[in-house]
This record gives sequence, C-alpha cells and structure tokens, in this order.
Amino acid sequence: MSSSLNAAGSARNNKEQNMSTIIQGTCWVFGDGISTDHITPGRYYHLRGDIPALAEHTLEDADPRFAAEARPGEIVVGGANFGQGSSREHAALVLKERGIPVVLAQSFARIFFRNMVNVGVTPITCSTAGFRGGDDLTIDLEAGQVLNHTRDLNVPFNPLPPIMREILDAGGLVPYVQENGGFA
Repeated sequence: MSSSLNAAGSARNNKEQNMSTIIQGTCWVFGDGISTDHITPGRYYHLRGDIPALAEHTLEDADPRFAAEARPGEIVVGGANFGQGSSREHAALVLKERGIPVVLAQSFARIFFRNMVNVGVTPITCSTAGFRGGDDLTIDLEAGQVLNHTRDLNVPFNPLPPIMREILDAGGLVPYVQENGGFA
C-alpha cells in the first residue's frame, strides 16, 4: 500500500480500525527529544515517495529493534517533546504505515502532533513515567485513561476534542474531508 491517504479502500479500513474508543497493545518506550529524524532518518530521504520502504526504517536510530520487530497494533511511548525537529509529515506517515494506532508522550512538538492527527495516528499527551518496553496497555480514548496492566498504573489524560476524534475516526484529514465535503 503506498499512502493510505490516497486509496478509498484503505481509508475505509483505517476508519474501521480507528472507530474503537479502546486501544490495547504492548508498548515500545523511547525517551525525551525523539525527533522526526529519529523517526525517519534523513539518510533515507530518497525514499520519501515510497512510504512502505521508508517505514522499514522507522525509529531505527532510536532503537534498531523497533524497525525490525515492531508489529501493527503496538503502541509507541515517548517522553518530552516527541516529534521535535522538521515539519515533515513522513514521520507521522511511517507510524501509520507500520500500524501504530497511538503515540503516548509527555509532550509533543506542535506540528508533529497535528501531522499525526492529519494522517490518522492518535496522539495522547500524558505522564509516561514508569512505563517500560513490553508493558501491556489499554487506552480508553473517551474516558481519558491509560491502564498499564503490567505495572498496575492508571494514567489520566485529557481526551482529544471532538473534531480531532472525528478526523481520527475517519482515518485522517483527507478521508474526513472526502466524507464530509469539508469542515461544517
């Protein structure tokens, strides 16, 4: 699949995946300051027109195991200022291509946060202290709660505004606009 934003069938599939208000999965944990260059290393810039090929290198500079072992449905957990750096949307697109439904972080770079919503990956701002790689998580998007079953943690967060949830439920901004004819 090239860009999931360009295929109507893929957009429908993404919408079906995103419609759940509960997300469950194991997590990969990264520290503070994960930049868009960590997510999509600049040396692979020549692959920017081939998102599946670029996605094979997702986060390999932060943890080489992620690029080789991460599976669809797993959750990325970051520290402060996740997605800092350039405004390239490719960093968010490769997460979507890898099937990452949500990123939890203490804070996000502003443009990266919007890029995630625009491509259909849910950004959640919350405390990530105490999370470890491989922890089993359940995220309730409506209740604003992350349950870390492995560590017996209950972490609250402010749920996303309704318009962002609607965009995410549609699979991203392009499918949302296609379905709704714009913003009403």
